[in-house]
Amino acid sequence: MEQRGLCLSLQDCLNSAQCIITGKIIIQHSPGKSGPGKSASVQLYSSTQVDPNTKKGKLSGKAYLKHGKSNKHNGIKNTTYKLKFHVEPDFGTPGAFVINSQHKHKFFLESATLQISEHQTVHFDCNSWVYPFDKTKRNRLFFSNTSYLPNQTPNALVELRKEELASLRGDGTGKRKEWDRIYDYDKYNDLGDPNNGPQHARPVLGGSEMHPYPRRGRTGRPPSRQDHQTESRPETINLDIYVPPDERFSPKKLSEFTENSIQAAVHFLIPQAKSLFQENSSSFESFSEIRDLFTSKKYQVVEEWVTHKLKKLVPDKLFKEIQQTSKENPMDFPLPQIIAGNELVWKDDEEFGRQMLAGINPAVIRTLEKFPPQSKDGTVSSIKASDIEHNLDGLTINQATSQWRISILDYHDYYMPFLKRINTKGVCAYASRTLLFLRNDATLKPVAIELSLPSSSSDEEISRVFVPSTQGTEAALWQMAKAHVAVNDSGYHQLITHWLKTHAIVEPFIIATRRQLSVMHPIHQLLNPHFKDTMHINALARSILINSGGILENTLFTGETSMEFSSALYKDWRFDEQSLPADLVKRRMAFKGTEKGSGVQLLFEDYPYGADGLDIWVAINTWVTNYCSFFYTDDDSLKSDNEIQAWWSEIRNVGHGDKCNETWWYKMETRSDLIEALTILIWTASALHAAVNFGQYGYAGYPPNHPTLCRKFIPEEGTLEFAEFLRDPDKYYLKMLPEKIEMTLSIALIEVLSRHTSDEEYLGQRPSLRWTAIEQIQEKFKQFSEDLQEVEKRISERNRDPKLKNRWGPANIPYKLLYPDTSNVRSRGGITGKGIPNSISI
Repeated sequence: MEQRGLCLSLQDCLNSAQCIITGKIIIQHSPGKSGPGKSASVQLYSSTQVDPNTKKGKLSGKAYLKHGKSNKHNGIKNTTYKLKFHVEPDFGTPGAFVINSQHKHKFFLESATLQISEHQTVHFDCNSWVYPFDKTKRNRLFFSNTSYLPNQTPNALVELRKEELASLRGDGTGKRKEWDRIYDYDKYNDLGDPNNGPQHARPVLGGSEMHPYPRRGRTGRPPSRQDHQTESRPETINLDIYVPPDERFSPKKLSEFTENSIQAAVHFLIPQAKSLFQENSSSFESFSEIRDLFTSKKYQVVEEWVTHKLKKLVPDKLFKEIQQTSKENPMDFPLPQIIAGNELVWKDDEEFGRQMLAGINPAVIRTLEKFPPQSKDGTVSSIKASDIEHNLDGLTINQATSQWRISILDYHDYYMPFLKRINTKGVCAYASRTLLFLRNDATLKPVAIELSLPSSSSDEEISRVFVPSTQGTEAALWQMAKAHVAVNDSGYHQLITHWLKTHAIVEPFIIATRRQLSVMHPIHQLLNPHFKDTMHINALARSILINSGGILENTLFTGETSMEFSSALYKDWRFDEQSLPADLVKRRMAFKGTEKGSGVQLLFEDYPYGADGLDIWVAINTWVTNYCSFFYTDDDSLKSDNEIQAWWSEIRNVGHGDKCNETWWYKMETRSDLIEALTILIWTASALHAAVNFGQYGYAGYPPNHPTLCRKFIPEEGTLEFAEFLRDPDKYYLKMLPEKIEMTLSIALIEVLSRHTSDEEYLGQRPSLRWTAIEQIQEKFKQFSEDLQEVEKRISERNRDPKLKNRWGPANIPYKLLYPDTSNVRSRGGITGKGIPNSISI
């Protein structure tokens, strides 16, 4: 059983032939389990005195954990142990310590503080699991919070620094065990499950020209029996897939995550299964029936279905928890914001356009450069000027285009190569283009939707164009066209904007940082909070979300092609274009200008994601510039940093090895290279992920607003389907949407993904005030926090400005997905939480 929370405080050294340092250790541990006691010992390493025999810092005598005294803090049991360290008079300043545990359980070490003199303390931010020595066969080493570039490392710590990094790299062989602290790379060869049948085979992503992909953390599981290129998978849902111990959820977070997942299963999946057994229709009969999912108690748990289905999928312990929860807590989920004020506002054209600027996927829309739109291969769109000129508020198409007034949401080229495979599984999908007109009040008016299909008999395409209408048959067809656009947007959002461009992209940076940058390296200390829990949530995603037969394959219209689709779009990915200013300019939503800080000027002010995002970007960039400029006095000091050069080389050549020959990688020869790369990385892990993740329940929690698939094409006039549509357009629309089980499964997933956990850490915040020993850096970080508070004020002012209509829109949802909320950190949590987490932690 794990134990959590070790805090070490060491005090004055007596001025005698042999000094005694007293201290205390605090361990948080599980109920009913004893602490490590005298089975754990600690020794200090000097940072100033070298042992001539080991070439490492001199060691203190051992101090054992004993005489524990227990208390509770915030409901967590703590046990305090007093310590005495014996050191020689010339021992000097401690720079590291090792702990040896002969106890049978692991425990969690949070921090250590050494009181060297009345005016000098040495602090250690540990935040790591300590495993029994009989498992690890080595002592656990911790360095102080003093940062050193490699060539500035005290002689007494040089060998320790090298040895620790070498141990983290491992040798690339063997199956990883829970206690291994080893970071290594692997391809995405664990998504398929060919042992479960050929229908579950999936291509390996990464390492080939056809399927390039970022690398993920290696687990070393053996190959499957049916395909030796594919890693074997557990037979049940596995929440304990290997990630290095320092990357794992805290026990508190794992408990919350499991509980939220169980609640999702209980409140939607199991009740919905009952309706499938009892009702004739697999579709919802009315929009009010969909709304009942959030307000009605009529969906109750079916014990026989649970026993029949879930027991085969989940471990016994989790199965029992689901059973118990379903009996004790039959509750409802909150009403999604999109229908909280007006149940029909999601149908509004202005709201449809606003969500492209302020919804959960606001970084795809771009300004059209040339009309008509065309594909990369030169194929021209079937949208004609006559289709839209009557909707351009008196402008001609040439005038509107030259004034940058036509926007496009273009998914045509992305989806077209996959449609023949997608549309063989009972799914009816198009590749869409949507044109919108930028009105004088900065709202977007959709003016045309083109839906395209590949021809079954030739390489040509079959396209239909729909234009807005407010009544009759044309209005109903227009609503269906918008639904198909929203389906395209849902797939792109989950697989590209959310998964690929945040989760998958960042993982290789984490692995390279752990392998190549010592914890003493200042850049490691800068990046560390932005990596919290990411490898663990990604491992869980590979286990239950993006795998063959996983939740995304069962809810998104892309089905079993989902991860291949994300691989295809990785071919176009560029790290430098993940810079927000560069992204905005590329999409012609901004232009290069003299705007202070960001260097770009938005095309129009009322672009909530762009306006708030640039403020956050500037704050991050200023903080990173101040931080890096302190440690690197010039470009030469960066070029001579062997750890940072190895780090960047490994990111380019291994972590993103399929992109190693691209010319757009920063050369990492100047401070500006490093500053820009770090700003992009922190922006991606914090603000970008927050913008595309935490609004999901508010907008997509009501599936008609953001459906994940369609089961019918838009009917053609003269067909039986068209006659069915004419008889009851609403019923036809509902039949077009996902079936009940698919719809409720997507709601359940979104509910879990949209939650802030109670132990989340937020941008501009650190769990420890002593995370760095350098006062100047602490001052710069304080300034960063103050800058974010100023951003909050500006966002609040924008949200109060009646001229900025896209800040609220017809749905009356204020744009707060990039609101730092620095003053409300301790009271957050739950699905309505605000703020920008430091990392991709959910």
